[in-house]
Amino acid sequence: MKRHEERAAEDEPSLIEVRLDELLEARGLTLTELAKRVDITLANLSVLKNGRARAVRFSTLAAICRELDCQPGDLLVYTGPGPH
Repeated sequence: MKRHEERAAEDEPSLIEVRLDELLEARGLTLTELAKRVDITLANLSVLKNGRARAVRFSTLAAICRELDCQPGDLLVYTGPGPH
């Protein structure tokens, strides 16, 4: 992929919605508290929360789900078009 095409792809809205805010609120936790519990920097967790993450490690996803007592599907939701 050419550099300008890569930038264009980065600017496109994500088709995956991250529902971290809702889960944190429901559990009475802050992003800072969760970052400490899962040993992730607040900056990296904020990138995920704001839907700007390009990838998520399974170990990170598992740690977040463990601390929030949820399933990956509670945290990440596909919002793109349905099947063709």
